[in-house]
Order: sequence, then C-alpha cells, then structure tokens
Amino acid sequence: MNDINIVLVEPEIPQNTGNIARTCAATGASLHLVKPLGFEIDDRKLKRAGLDYWDKLDITYYENLDDFFDKNPDANFFCFTTKAKHIYTDADYSGRVFLMFGKETRGLPEELLFANPDRCVRIPMRDTLRSLNLSNSVAIAVYEAFRQRGFEGLRPDGELTKYRWD
Repeated sequence: MNDINIVLVEPEIPQNTGNIARTCAATGASLHLVKPLGFEIDDRKLKRAGLDYWDKLDITYYENLDDFFDKNPDANFFCFTTKAKHIYTDADYSGRVFLMFGKETRGLPEELLFANPDRCVRIPMRDTLRSLNLSNSVAIAVYEAFRQRGFEGLRPDGELTKYRWD
C-alpha cells in the first residue's frame, strides 16, 4: 500500500492515462482508476504511453466514485481543480494521501468540490486559459507530494554515460 495515490475519475484520453501510469511507475505512486473510462485498458495508445512500465504499476479499479469512497472511507484526499480557492503547494501531503483528478472535459463533479472546499486545490495559471493537460497536472502534484517528503524513495542523482561528474 503506497502513501501517495493518484485517483483519476472517469479519464477520457488514453494517452493521458498512459503518461500518468508512467509517472506513477517512476515514482512508486499507486494509480486508482474510477469508471467509466473513456477507453479500454488494452487500448494501444494507452499501452504505448507507458508500455515498458505497465507491469510495475499498482493499479486499483472502481466502478464509480461511490465505490472509491466506500473502499477508502478514511481517505485523506485532495481534489485538483481549476475551481479551487487554495493553491496546491499550501496543502500538507503527509501520510497516506489521494490526489484526485477529474475527466479531461469537465473535471471533478461539482458536488464533490462543494462538499469539500478545504480539500480543493488549484495549480496557478494564467486567467485566459481553461486548464493544464491532465498528465502534466498529475506530474506537478505527485512531485510536490514527494518534494514535501524529501523525495523519499526516489533517486536524487543521475549519471552521465560518457563522462564522470567530479
């Protein structure tokens, strides 16, 4: 059971979910997919975006949002939305957290947002644009959660292939 969990509610674009799966595999975050999905899991585009990492994922599927909350009754969740009044960096992502994202065309249900205003966070952006790409938003969020934890469990350094750092 991972402490950082990415929840995609009714994702529609397979390439986004594939990219998010790759981010989850690279960080060790768990991926939670809430149906209905706008694609089949065996979709070529989905697999192509994260194919060599698919076997390294911890994925859980849910029939709907009620099913997710029934199976995670004490979930410490944060709703990422353009409609929030709080900035995502102000939230505390310690402990076991669920970072929730809605479908590409509509986001998370407004009923969920209205019922949980203190759990709604926003990634700042220019006023004239609708939103960031879903997979980019997830990457920003998951790396903020890891940054707050000192990037625990992630390799902090890299190596050159032809040269050596002194």
